Amino acid sequence: MKILVIGATGLVGSAVCARLATSGHDVMRAVRPGKRPAADPGAWVEVDVAGAVDPADWLRHLEGIDAVVNCSGALQDGMGHNMAGVHSRGPRALFRACEQSGVRRIVHLSATGVDRQQPSAFSRTKLDGDMALMETDLGWIILRPAVILGDAAFGSSALFRGLAALPLLPLMPSTGKLQVVQLEDVAETVLRLVDKTAPSKLSLEIVGPQQLEFHEIVERYRRWLGWPPAKRYLLPRPLASLLYWLGDTAGVLGWRPPVRSTAAREIARGAVGDPTDWIAATGIRPLSLGEALARRPVSVQERWFAKLYFLKPIIFVLLPLFWISTGIISLTSGFEKGVELMLAGGAGVLATPSVIAGAFTDIVIGCAIAWRRIARWGLFAAVFLSLFYAAAGAAILPELWSEPLGPLTKIWPILVLHLVALAILEER
Repeated sequence: MKILVIGATGLVGSAVCARLATSGHDVMRAVRPGKRPAADPGAWVEVDVAGAVDPADWLRHLEGIDAVVNCSGALQDGMGHNMAGVHSRGPRALFRACEQSGVRRIVHLSATGVDRQQPSAFSRTKLDGDMALMETDLGWIILRPAVILGDAAFGSSALFRGLAALPLLPLMPSTGKLQVVQLEDVAETVLRLVDKTAPSKLSLEIVGPQQLEFHEIVERYRRWLGWPPAKRYLLPRPLASLLYWLGDTAGVLGWRPPVRSTAAREIARGAVGDPTDWIAATGIRPLSLGEALARRPVSVQERWFAKLYFLKPIIFVLLPLFWISTGIISLTSGFEKGVELMLAGGAGVLATPSVIAGAFTDIVIGCAIAWRRIARWGLFAAVFLSLFYAAAGAAILPELWSEPLGPLTKIWPILVLHLVALAILEER
């Protein structure tokens, strides 16, 4: 079969593509414009699901396609993320295009519990998309997975690893139970149900065999990573609210932290369901978290990732603050000192303009690092500017290298921190 997988670079989409391809299917991967991996020679198409709200936007991508798997999704509205478009309007147009083009089989990924309660726009838009599909005469299957965990670390799968590395485990108030499901079980489900001979017009809850508290999941990861139990403490509600607000702020800047206000509302409901119909339709026996972790030995890479997880946001907060504050200081309390240094180095009439230009450059670099879309370019600019400062300082005022506080010597650890930020920038 030739299968179009939408959201092919996501956590679920990439696993589904791999499982379908290894089973001999011809997989066409649909990704957002500009997100196609340059080094992958496979079959790719670019489509903005949120903007493809007319069937005509999809028809050209459905030529020769036998089935469609929709894995697209967004946790919360933000820069480049439109939940109504991704979950409802775009899929509605896709489903109508499938009817027009004769593509009868479609597997659609939703979320557990959206048909029972909609505490957020995430649930409401997911349910809108589900209802749009159920109104068609296609051979549809709606999969509603709980929190998905697997080898790949992204979203909740990454968060649990990061929390497992903390010696003190902070717990958010008002968290419901979770029946976490393994990524490999979700991908296997898609493989079995995308076949034209499989039953259709099904809505299945894809949930694991155990209902676990949030801290129990973290404890299983911590035990797997080889670390002793961590002490738990419940975060005060004001502090928890502040963390969710900070997550929302990061989302506005294009970052995708799992701790945001949508997650707060969704996790209060929990993610539990009944896997009976899923098991009956596929014959899959879902793995428990303990079984899944026991199947794969822990590696040093896993421990590195877990320990770096919460250092990453700290780095990407401190670096913008460092550059922006440096620029502000250069324009205010440090302005006269900066001009004096430039005059001492022989800058002459260019002393004042140089200080002002350097200050504004620092501020621009800090803002660029804070903005996810151009953070990489901001980091590269910071590296080159740091090297320029070191070279210029050595040429103009070499005595700064021997200053007691080492103003130029400090450039090297700062430079290394930027290189670390570049190394861990990608999220998936």
